[in-house]
Amino acid sequence: MGQNSKVGAHKTTVHHDGTHTCVVYHNTCVVRFNSDEIILDSSGWRTVTTKVRMNQASNQYGLGFSVYQDDFNWFVNGKPFSDGMVLTR
Repeated sequence: MGQNSKVGAHKTTVHHDGTHTCVVYHNTCVVRFNSDEIILDSSGWRTVTTKVRMNQASNQYGLGFSVYQDDFNWFVNGKPFSDGMVLTR
């Protein structure tokens, strides 16, 4: 991968599944990416730490997205967040 394979410290791992690099927080692959796409998934765990792990992955791997919250709703680069959303690279 060329970069540090650790994103965050608590309950977070990074691995390659054969087609994507996966950032796993607890048991959820919150960010899955390759050269073509980025897939975001909270599996319903819309917590501050889930959001932080997603943003850390974006920063560490230069993925170019930002997840933020406004009035209890999550957004990615200005668009409403949904589990399984795909961003093209």
